[in-house]
Amino acid sequence: LPLKCQEKCDFYLKKTLEKCDKWVYNVIMLRRKVDDYLIQWKNNPDRLPLVIKGARQIGKTFSIRNFAKSYKNYIEINFITEPYFKTIFKNGYSPENIIKEITLLKPEWNFIPNETLILFDEIQAFPDCTTSLKFFKIDGRYDVICSGSLFGINYNQITSVSVGYKTDYEMYSLDFEEFLWAKGYKQKQIDSILEHMINQTPFGELEYKVWMDNFMEYVTLGGMPKVVDMFITNKNYSGTLQEQRQILKSYEDDITKYEFGLDKAKLKSVYNHISVFLAKENKRYQITKLAPGARNREYIGTIDWLNDAGIINICYCLESPELPLRGNYKPNDYKIYWRDTGLLIASLDEEAQADFRQNRNFNTYKGAIYENIIADAFVKQGYALYYYKNEKSTLEMDFFVRDMRGLIPVEVKASDNATKSLCNLIEKDKYADIHYGIKLCKKNIGFNGKFYTFPYFCCFMLKKYLNSYNQTHYENQDKSKV
Repeated sequence: LPLKCQEKCDFYLKKTLEKCDKWVYNVIMLRRKVDDYLIQWKNNPDRLPLVIKGARQIGKTFSIRNFAKSYKNYIEINFITEPYFKTIFKNGYSPENIIKEITLLKPEWNFIPNETLILFDEIQAFPDCTTSLKFFKIDGRYDVICSGSLFGINYNQITSVSVGYKTDYEMYSLDFEEFLWAKGYKQKQIDSILEHMINQTPFGELEYKVWMDNFMEYVTLGGMPKVVDMFITNKNYSGTLQEQRQILKSYEDDITKYEFGLDKAKLKSVYNHISVFLAKENKRYQITKLAPGARNREYIGTIDWLNDAGIINICYCLESPELPLRGNYKPNDYKIYWRDTGLLIASLDEEAQADFRQNRNFNTYKGAIYENIIADAFVKQGYALYYYKNEKSTLEMDFFVRDMRGLIPVEVKASDNATKSLCNLIEKDKYADIHYGIKLCKKNIGFNGKFYTFPYFCCFMLKKYLNSYNQTHYENQDKSKV
């Protein structure tokens, strides 16, 4: 650009960023789990360059900037707002050449060995920069983090992905625990939920109401940082729906912007029908019902693309309810959940929105919303998603997880109805991998000798609970046998 045009662009960009400063300050104060991870990463003397990926607007850059305060020197390069930095790799990927090119563009920047953190941000706009990570690791003088939306990141198109010379970390929107941190709850208070689960102690009336009320707020809002920040700051839902819908619109825009080699119309059609299929009784996503004559083979790659972009969670149907889980599922039989439940609710029509927010009435989406929030909680704990439904529809289960000894069916109930499928899976000898089950519903803690019942808000503690269960229940079982 001519100098005068470049100066104008820089001026307006600076003014825009200044307007964002107040919001940035608030969001950056939200405690995130990635904060602890970054500290552990820095304390590791053998740390590799780090790639932090995740959906748009989940707080990646803000967390990294906050972490950067622990360094004496911080360099941030954004390939979207400063596209001219793409030229810094023109003479190769060695740190010496890269830094030389950077300082030609920004002579005022200093690179202090062993005291500098370099952030390459928005790498989806220039993913080839990750090739340099191998050489930064070999050089060893600078810590490097790459960050970007999962939109557009296609490692197959990168010259080299520095295999063995980088660490990948996927970041999500706030989970329920992070939401409780934002609300001001102390860790000891939050950990009491796990203690109730482990000790099988029902919650008191006040405890139950407080945690359930917080959980329903979280269901409504989801975990997008700006949405949560608006709610915490304003102490009400004002503006949150508009922000959620803007995020949905930006996702749709990005599908068009970053899509690689796929039919954009088909990709957008899949995206726009997620909530439609969740409203169905079986919630199964069916490509053949997207349009007259639609075939699965014509939509190959679209589902995986949306999953890789951080928009959806895929839950595959098992061939049979037994171990192992991986390799024991039908690749063309699946449900699709929104990765953020607040965005699911924001995707509904105006009437459903008003009914839900004013009356807490989920209508036809009642089962879908509860399943969606549980799926989201499971993925954020590191679980893959699987469900089961036999051909006659006489046996079905919402989710399966596993512990060290077997397979655990997890039923999500929008009401306190009978759990025939759950009991059949536990009682029948043909399901040898299943010893007990878990039911998540709007009911207090309990155990009937077959399955454990937990309120919805316990779902984010499930993995910690199962780890504790393994250490106590199975150890005692083994001792009794001796």
